[in-house]
Amino acid sequence: MTKELNRRVVEQASPAKKTRRSLKEVSEPNMDQQPTRWVRLRLIPIWLRIIVVILIFGIATIAGLIVGYSIIGDGATSDVLKGDTWQHLLNIINGKE
Repeated sequence: MTKELNRRVVEQASPAKKTRRSLKEVSEPNMDQQPTRWVRLRLIPIWLRIIVVILIFGIATIAGLIVGYSIIGDGATSDVLKGDTWQHLLNIINGKE
């Protein structure tokens, strides 16, 4: 009984305004028709997603460097972003100092 009522409600809906749900309900009784195809609308383009991921990765890297150098390593917070600090670390790694 409820399926019949639902079918009547769907059939009485205006043809100009059909939602995905009503289209699906209309296509269910007629199995010989092709099923409705879902259209996916991307709100954020892929190129913007890639840029956002790269920015988040960069911010996380800088935050990790600051935490590691200033909190764990007892250094100054502003020194982690200076080139002299990284040159000194590379010199230590390469055995020049």
